[in-house]
Amino acid sequence: MASTAARERRLVVGVSGSSAPQLAVKFLEIARELGTFETHVVLSAGARRSIELELRRDPAEVEALGDVVYDARDLGAAISSGSFETLGMVIVPCSMRTLAAVATGNSDNLVARAADVTLKERRRLVLVARETPLSYIHIENMRTVTLAGGTILPPVLAFYHRPETIDDLLRQTCGKILDQFGIENKTFRRWS
Repeated sequence: MASTAARERRLVVGVSGSSAPQLAVKFLEIARELGTFETHVVLSAGARRSIELELRRDPAEVEALGDVVYDARDLGAAISSGSFETLGMVIVPCSMRTLAAVATGNSDNLVARAADVTLKERRRLVLVARETPLSYIHIENMRTVTLAGGTILPPVLAFYHRPETIDDLLRQTCGKILDQFGIENKTFRRWS
């Protein structure tokens, strides 16, 4: 569990059913290492399936990396209310279905509802959109979320930091996410 000081800094971490749940796992591991903020985690039904298929792990193992965990069906959870103060929310990875739900305000699960609340409260929302190639519909949904105040942060491979492993690539994306929330980190080698 995070310290008292860390509890004053909460970050909602949504995980949707896109490929690359490894990004969510690495982000939660780094958050735990840093210990400077509390993670409030919610996995969509699709995320649970992706974790089973791609990681060959029980979704409960991923949830165990978070400080507070919510059921995606619980639309009355703390993170569904604007009065529950947070730094904002990241959806990592963010499927195109979840992107569409956020863009249209279709809050049929807690991941989408928490994102909707984050936007309405003018808090930082970061979507780690995972799809390629992109259709016109995807691009328009990204445009809509961006105009509403969200940030689209696709996990684009970078090589300026001289990655040697997949973990290096995951850490670089996670560091970029943390940067969006002003969370100090030395997760990857920065350009100098």
